[in-house]
Amino acid sequence: MWRNYALGWLAYMLLLAVVLRLADPSTQAYNWRGLVPMLWIVPQALVLALHWPLSGWMERRQVPFKVRCLIHGVGAPAYATLSYGLPGLVYGWTQPLSFYVWPVLYSMMGYGVIATTFHMVRANAARRRQEVATQQAHALLVASELNALRSKLNPHFLFNTLHSIIALTRKNPNAAETALFQFSDMLRYVLDTEKTGSDHVTLNDELRFVRDYLELESLRLGTRLKVDWDLDDAASSHVLPALSLQPLVENSIKHAFNPHSRPGRLLIRTRLDPRTGTLVLSVGDDGPGADLGRVRASNGLGLRTVERRLQLEYGTADALAIETSPGAGFVVTMAIPLAANDKEFS
Repeated sequence: MWRNYALGWLAYMLLLAVVLRLADPSTQAYNWRGLVPMLWIVPQALVLALHWPLSGWMERRQVPFKVRCLIHGVGAPAYATLSYGLPGLVYGWTQPLSFYVWPVLYSMMGYGVIATTFHMVRANAARRRQEVATQQAHALLVASELNALRSKLNPHFLFNTLHSIIALTRKNPNAAETALFQFSDMLRYVLDTEKTGSDHVTLNDELRFVRDYLELESLRLGTRLKVDWDLDDAASSHVLPALSLQPLVENSIKHAFNPHSRPGRLLIRTRLDPRTGTLVLSVGDDGPGADLGRVRASNGLGLRTVERRLQLEYGTADALAIETSPGAGFVVTMAIPLAANDKEFS
């Protein structure tokens, strides 16, 4: 700021020097002695620089606007009078008093410009600090809500999985023992994301977790559960929030397979969409489907929590697209922006 302030005064003095030369074009040599009175600009600039600490004092004390106007209303004529009164007392009054009226008014205008500029600089800095504080508060709020949502998902996943294992122990104790080992690997995945403090994993890691979950469910459902995979290998290294795909798979198994004894088919798709710059994931089943309005109004935790996490992470209003109707199956699709997610993860 002080550099710009000094350069501004130097530019002003240079302009006066050019005007002085143009005012007397008849002389060949430049009248350097005519620049001597311009040196009076230096103390004027130093005095006006006191506006900076003055504006800072007003800001810290939260001086009301009317009081600020009163202070400058007194300061401007006092500064202008002294600017031309002191040289007059030192060198004598060489011109009539009316000659100094316009220079005094001009000095008052310069006083007002400098005072206004310094106040605007401080007001702009205060506004930026307020914006940063607001952004930080918003980021903390988002982080808190994301942690709360993840805290909801983890017990939800644990409870449902343990419930499946308990049901399996009644039918096939040996399979239940295998399921417990499978469950320990899945639990390690959940605990690792908690321990590292990072809520992001690669798609490949999330798919490995989903496969473990499906293997555990297949011990309970047997041949009723058929899974088809349509995976884009190029998408495996991209990242997404942990436990974002598994709740969609769990939702399909819960509503499409559990209430029915007939076999069902689950289709899991991943692909990169270069047109929209997104990682597209979808989970669909050929189950009984549902009324879309009822699904949106449902208080179910899985879909609602995943959707809210995506909204907070990427600011997308419609984070999940649901296609369903009675008797027509159930498909959930989510699109994750690649650029924002990869940049944050790296």
